Amino acid sequence: MRRLLLTSALLACMAGAASSETFRWAGTTDPQTMDPHAVNSAPVLGFLNNVYEGLVRRGKDMSVEGALAESWEPLGGDGWRFNLREGVTFHDGAEFDAEDVLFSYRRASSEAADTASWFAPVSEVIVQDPYTIDFMTSAPNPIFPDSIANFMIMDKGWAEANGAERPAKDAENHATLNTNGTGAFQMVERQPGLKTVLEPFAAWWGDVEHNITRAEFTPIQNSATAVAALLSGDVDFIDPVPIQDAARVASRSDVKVVSGIEARVIMFGFPHGAETLKYSDDAGKPNPFRDVRVRQAVAHAINVDAILATIMRGAAEPASQLVSSAMRGYTPSLAARPAYDPARARELLAEAGYADGFSFGLKCPNDRYLNDESVCQATVSMLAQVGIKAELDAMPVRNYWPELREDNFDMYLLGWSPGTFDAEHPVRFLAHTPDAEKKLGSWNFGDFSNMRVDELLPMIQSEIDDEKRQEMLDETAEILQDQVAYVPLYIQPLVWGTGANVMLTQRPDNFFILRWVTIN
Repeated sequence: MRRLLLTSALLACMAGAASSETFRWAGTTDPQTMDPHAVNSAPVLGFLNNVYEGLVRRGKDMSVEGALAESWEPLGGDGWRFNLREGVTFHDGAEFDAEDVLFSYRRASSEAADTASWFAPVSEVIVQDPYTIDFMTSAPNPIFPDSIANFMIMDKGWAEANGAERPAKDAENHATLNTNGTGAFQMVERQPGLKTVLEPFAAWWGDVEHNITRAEFTPIQNSATAVAALLSGDVDFIDPVPIQDAARVASRSDVKVVSGIEARVIMFGFPHGAETLKYSDDAGKPNPFRDVRVRQAVAHAINVDAILATIMRGAAEPASQLVSSAMRGYTPSLAARPAYDPARARELLAEAGYADGFSFGLKCPNDRYLNDESVCQATVSMLAQVGIKAELDAMPVRNYWPELREDNFDMYLLGWSPGTFDAEHPVRFLAHTPDAEKKLGSWNFGDFSNMRVDELLPMIQSEIDDEKRQEMLDETAEILQDQVAYVPLYIQPLVWGTGANVMLTQRPDNFFILRWVTIN
């Protein structure tokens, strides 16, 4: 009864005074921060792409196009020159120029930033004049413009005046709750966990395609509440529509379901570098996951086909690598994932000295990925069938990332969408040995390390011959698969729900871009 009353109160609050000029949308995850350099995650970057802008951006077809840079060109093999757009202002009226780009680079590449790995190839940034800036690289880097599509520019003067010269990952500063971008929308209200309100920026430099005068975002973790809000007309858009409700929603004439496949691979990660497990019944004993046979056993114990059929209702595709087959650099010869084979899993455990199994703690978010907690619950049951006892600890993503950064896990769930749509991206973030100085491996929470992978990455980044580059990506993918650096599960589907009168663009990076929304 209490839950029903709370749900009714939430829907009543959201309904408010409805207006055709107001667009209301909801998602399961509230952006952790408004700082564009503090958290490198889709909920943050996707939301802030409406407020901040980069030198380049991705269009409706995911191609790279100019934003705050009108054009760019390679400087031989030494770097890239960006010719900046003149006449652009920030939301507070300050003028944009190259000094803001230089400041934002220093901020986004600092040790305090979660975006530092984007700039690992950069050796120097040089301001040539107020509207020309050069990003010099230590080696030729043909994909550099693609790699910074989500690098957002902040106003140097605003950040310095408000004590936000550096980002705060797990703390707060002025940029955590406030924004000052150049984007098509400006933030006018921020209540973390409750509501964030955006309004169009009248002085935006671009062509206006939307007809929104006010946009209100509300995080709704409970999927039934979100669907009820959509069906009642209290919100115009929800992401995601629960897979089990998609057919029912689609059957309505006043709403519609927009479906697709995201560029995100869902996987399990391991504590490769940990000497012992943190959440085992046998505390202090050696970490079993350091043995590749144990990691292989986990891969064979998980029935991915059953997860796809029952939990994902056939909407997802199995994954064998850290990228999907739609990404540049995918390795077709390694498309087969480990077969579901509990008997083989038990054999491998016995060979590794764990014939009686072992216990450990599995960390999982419950509001980040589609059906994330349900997938982890199913995995717990599957692992138990081969003698591995997993204790599940599921939590909101706001608490989840700090836990992973503090190494508070024995195994964890992770989803990864390559910002460059290239297989190099997860190698740089997830597979290279963590190296803060080189800005590499920043999301390699389990400290996987392979010398050959580390050698291959800079060669992959600088190779301009596609055939040679693919050979190196193939070798890297084979190493990661053989060593079971991660256990890829599936490629996450996209299932959005909107009012029938809403026109929008669904991109495979799952970024919801307000400037492409019109309400008829």
